[in-house]
Amino acid sequence: MTGPVLIFDSGVGGLSVAAALRRHYPDAALCYACDNAWLPYGLRPDAALVQRIVAVCTAAVGVCRPAVLVVACNTASTLALAALRAALDIPVVGTVPAIKPAAAVSRTRHLGLLATSATVRRPYTRRLIERFAADCKVSCIAADALVTEAENWLAGGEPDAARLDAALTPLWQAAGAQATPEPLDTVVLGCTHFPLLTPRLAALAPAPLAWVDSGDAVARRVGQLAAPLAAGRQAPALATAPGPALARALAVYGFQPPAPLPLAGGNVAAY
Repeated sequence: MTGPVLIFDSGVGGLSVAAALRRHYPDAALCYACDNAWLPYGLRPDAALVQRIVAVCTAAVGVCRPAVLVVACNTASTLALAALRAALDIPVVGTVPAIKPAAAVSRTRHLGLLATSATVRRPYTRRLIERFAADCKVSCIAADALVTEAENWLAGGEPDAARLDAALTPLWQAAGAQATPEPLDTVVLGCTHFPLLTPRLAALAPAPLAWVDSGDAVARRVGQLAAPLAAGRQAPALATAPGPALARALAVYGFQPPAPLPLAGGNVAAY
């Protein structure tokens, strides 16, 4: 099957994955869909989220006719991949916290997992840690405020350094010289919004840290499942709540202004 790569996220976080895809496949046709009417996903009940994610992705697949769907949202991936794969007849690539590559580069064997509260509490996340970082101390830090800062920044605002610093205080404490048994030296960016802020996070850090995200791994997996990728200069976008701020954010990464994403029943609040 030929077609674009469809990138799905609750908001603009998937743009960090879009950037990784463009680094690997600069001529690939991309389509972007976001469910910003329900942002943030981390505050929604699990059962309602699964139903919603399947409905939105099914609608987006119907419009874009992609060769592969990339779920560029850690919360959605840790919750709804099985349901999506059962509902769709195209490959579905998930985005999960990059625990394995982070463990491979950490020298102190102390990792920080920076994610939303929903991803931090998922059993799926615990299983990743047990499987790939059993010999490491993993400090899990919920930093939901970073999602809002990333969304505001791409919409034309400026991230608030004080709010960022406050949200990351537990991470800085774990990276400090007095941390036990060793200070953390590697941070897993367990939300696709967070790589958008990496330069600002690194500037605030009290010590040099390695920042690891899933973008390159996702891009490589897409190439394995959908090669050769269809080429295309157009980069359409869809949203459940299109608007000027979202259009500005998408334009930064080369996407067209978002069109409304039609859902079954015609009411985005019904799910």
